[in-house]
Amino acid sequence: MTGQTYDVVIIGAGPAGIQAAIHAARRKTRVLVLGRIENSALYGAHIENYAFVAGVTLGADLLRTGLDQARQFGAETSAEDVLKISQTDEMYHLELESGRSVVTRSLIFCMGVSKKKLSVPGEKELSGRGVSYCVDCDANFYRGAVVTVTGDRSAAVDGALTLLDYASKVYLVAEELNVSKELLDRLAASKVERVRGSIKQINGDRMVNSLVLADGTTLETEGVFIELGSKGALELATQIGVQLDTESFKYIAVNQRQETNIAGIYAAGDIVGPPYQMAKAVGEGCVAGMEAASYARKGRKEG
Repeated sequence: MTGQTYDVVIIGAGPAGIQAAIHAARRKTRVLVLGRIENSALYGAHIENYAFVAGVTLGADLLRTGLDQARQFGAETSAEDVLKISQTDEMYHLELESGRSVVTRSLIFCMGVSKKKLSVPGEKELSGRGVSYCVDCDANFYRGAVVTVTGDRSAAVDGALTLLDYASKVYLVAEELNVSKELLDRLAASKVERVRGSIKQINGDRMVNSLVLADGTTLETEGVFIELGSKGALELATQIGVQLDTESFKYIAVNQRQETNIAGIYAAGDIVGPPYQMAKAVGEGCVAGMEAASYARKGRKEG
């Protein structure tokens, strides 16, 4: 299904994404920003080291102001997570948690790098031995296995649905789910077994073999996928072959124009590496927004 078409789509509503949107929209391109400002690391911060802003300012206030600026310049915004990205010819197709899709000539990754952990006994010890933070990366290792996904956002629900193609049984552990009705309907119609609760402990010797819930219930499982948010850089970037840095493999590799190895795809902010500072994110967002807009405008003329 073909969705609405944009010149530039930005994934992430933090300082890099918002600044990219402002600069791209000012260049008379159709821009869409996807994401929630609440997910930005800046949202709960107090800022006092940013030039031209006196005193201590709440990060949440800066993000709201910036998003309003982006809208004033013509950018559209949607508080949705991206589930999948694919490429057809020179266009990129994004599947959103609501079930709708959008198409864009240019794409900018600006959603940060942090991966939330459960911080429960056994998690650290069994990381890489049954504990994973990336369904799209590791699903193939669990063919025919019993697996568990935990998380209350779109990454967890979509991850559980994806694992049905690999695992013999899939549990989804969460107290409540904060996702779109469309995604909830897909979950309800699937064979994923919903378990209301939270994980207290992960057990295993050399590999994961079970987990314990807060109410004392034990679930036998061979894998635990911790997906506590929306899909991050690693999952989405690897879907379309975006290269990561060769040292840590947790940042997207870019050049000075914020270009990745794939034409039309850019990245900015924490996702391309430290230091994790708003000033750096804003500067990179500025460059990425201008470059992506130029790429999209050129593609429009040639098309």
